[in-house]
Amino acid sequence: MDFVQNVPFFSILLSLGSGVLTSIMSKKIARMWNTFVLIAITVMSAALFVYMLDVREPFIFMMGHFPAPWGNEIRAGVLEAGMALFFCIIMLLSMKGGQKHIDEEVEEAKINLFYIMINLLLSSLLALIYTNDLFTAYVFVEINTISACGLIMITQHGRTIEAAMRYMIMSALGSGLLLMGLCILYDITGHLLMSNIKASVAYVYAQGTYNVPLIASIGMICVGLAIKSALYPFHTWLPDAYGYSTVSSAAILSSLVSKGYIFLLIKIFFRVVGFDIVVDSKIVNIFFVFGLLGMIMGSVNAILEMDIRRMVAFSSVAQIGYIYMGFGLGTTFGVIASIFHILSHAVTKSLLFIASVGLTDASNNSRDFEDLTGSGYRNPVAGIAFTIGACSMVGIPMFSGFISKLLFAQAAVQNSIFKLLPTLICLAISTVLNAIYFMKTVIRIYTPASAVRYGYLKHAVGKDVKAYPVYTLALVLLILLNMVLGCCSQPIVNWISSGLGMFG
Repeated sequence: MDFVQNVPFFSILLSLGSGVLTSIMSKKIARMWNTFVLIAITVMSAALFVYMLDVREPFIFMMGHFPAPWGNEIRAGVLEAGMALFFCIIMLLSMKGGQKHIDEEVEEAKINLFYIMINLLLSSLLALIYTNDLFTAYVFVEINTISACGLIMITQHGRTIEAAMRYMIMSALGSGLLLMGLCILYDITGHLLMSNIKASVAYVYAQGTYNVPLIASIGMICVGLAIKSALYPFHTWLPDAYGYSTVSSAAILSSLVSKGYIFLLIKIFFRVVGFDIVVDSKIVNIFFVFGLLGMIMGSVNAILEMDIRRMVAFSSVAQIGYIYMGFGLGTTFGVIASIFHILSHAVTKSLLFIASVGLTDASNNSRDFEDLTGSGYRNPVAGIAFTIGACSMVGIPMFSGFISKLLFAQAAVQNSIFKLLPTLICLAISTVLNAIYFMKTVIRIYTPASAVRYGYLKHAVGKDVKAYPVYTLALVLLILLNMVLGCCSQPIVNWISSGLGMFG
């Protein structure tokens, strides 16, 4: 076994162990250690990604070197390695972009707790990407949930506590359905390792003996993970959770946490059940309907918002709708489009949240649209970054959002007329709605306060804000990453396609 094949296990163990070590560190040391861990795992993930591109074959890492059914397994292919690398980069940039606000908004006595939650969250995301065992996946789903809840309520004011309670209630419902689905699947197949389950499911489905409980199990798993990833109409916890937590928490939650659940769902589609069986069960049709509804209703709610952070949060409801709509098309190319949109949404949403906090800093910490008037001049870096993120969400060429919508349109054209027309119509409507609320915000932040001839600003306009170097660097790197996705999309699409091929 090549040494680089230890990277998945080392990455999970390092981040999990760091959660324990951080609890005894000082505030400064905890921050430095968290940065070191993120950089180290990013470098290791990059090495693994390069290795997987070279060998083009997945490998299995047996925990303790015990084979199934006694041992646990980690599996890595080119898609898993690339996704782990991308998640680490986004988490690192989200942490550095919001570092100033972490120090200001989190009580000094709770700084250690914040970094404990970050390390546990990273370990759970990596485990969801790499694990080849469904029960291990469920354990880390719960670790992910608890960590995310801690990040939401770390500031402990009324809105964050309420948001955390809503999040826990909805997550508990999703976790319960997921666990029941896994129990039924285990009862049918007698296995927990994904490859073993897939062979048993194929046999059972061909025999037709347990099709009803099998479909019920798949349905419970799908609905449970859809609830946890905030598919409309299970999104009610999302606006407050993203809107009132620290900016780093909001960026990580919107970019990575829900995507970890979605990536696990993709693994279940291809490595546990088999995508043909999922399509044949018609569950994808339910995803298609609710995905289209989410695309429209998330944008409508965003238009009605007068708080910039909550507006960006409601935009996530629409973007998650895009991902599930791609699943609902029932084709491999639709799933490829959804995975690309996971990448696009992750980088763009981090960019928007971090940029929006720079605009509010320049407006006396007010998030009301009226008070943001002219903030793009007072904080030029944040204004430019928010504008680029908005252009990506609308679907302007050269940015990642344009490629996402193009891929979804191509996937729809390959489908039947019954899904082609609704997809293209909702894509068009959603794009117009995206333009309404994002361009409205861009116009607002670049309207000089002195030029406002109506109403009045609730607060003083605010002073010019000099961006911190680390904050500026984080925004610049997120912008560059967005443009790489938008301008060099074909190699990325090829990588996703190759990775899905390895899933089988």
